[in-house]
Amino acid sequence: MKLLIMGSNGQLGNALMAEARSRGWQAHGADLPECDITRPESLHSTFSSAGAMDAVINAAAYTAVDAAESDAETAFSVNRDGVGELAGLCRQKQVPLIHVSTDYVFEGLKTSPYLPSDPVRPTGVYGRSKAEGEALIRDLLARHMIVRTSWLFGRHGANFVKTMVRLGKERSSLRVVDDQVGCPTYAGDLAAALLDVAAYGLQHQNGWGTYHYRNEVPVTWYAFARRILALAGAYEKLQVAEI
Repeated sequence: MKLLIMGSNGQLGNALMAEARSRGWQAHGADLPECDITRPESLHSTFSSAGAMDAVINAAAYTAVDAAESDAETAFSVNRDGVGELAGLCRQKQVPLIHVSTDYVFEGLKTSPYLPSDPVRPTGVYGRSKAEGEALIRDLLARHMIVRTSWLFGRHGANFVKTMVRLGKERSSLRVVDDQVGCPTYAGDLAAALLDVAAYGLQHQNGWGTYHYRNEVPVTWYAFARRILALAGAYEKLQVAEI
């Protein structure tokens, strides 16, 4: 199996590269500055360098949720326009695309887990940019898998776990919201799942569509922070207050 992994230097991209190597698969990684998903000529050059491949996995994204509200142009350039260009190139090369998306495509008001078939209703710029990127993939490429996930954390890159550990060392108290519920998802687990669905699609030539993947236990940000600090040995000296 030979893969092209977009966003290979990021939190999930690193996990994908490691998981592919552990399976004995070939993985060609692509990321900034050499590969810029917002520049068509850069994408074409990356595909040429990678050569023949079995599938593309896209972990490249603009993920700064709050910053997107004041930087919509960049968010849509990466998450919509760049993804559309990537899907079109995959169609041209006749290669399937496994694309990572987010629970932010939903409004977050449902009291039970969202299903892939639920209508998207994003409330912010980040969610809208990801939802519109998904729509372009569906329009342009039949052989695709869109995998939505939530609250991603891992060994590489910035994430909530690393932030809590750092703040636990720097501060004597923390305040964390307790009114948002989600499922923290480890990047290594998601990477393994993405390679599994890629292998299934290629072997059976079916199963294309939209899926959800997350780790099992739903928690609030407050409960997640308490658990992180307990495991980091910082819980006893901290007062973690819910907001």
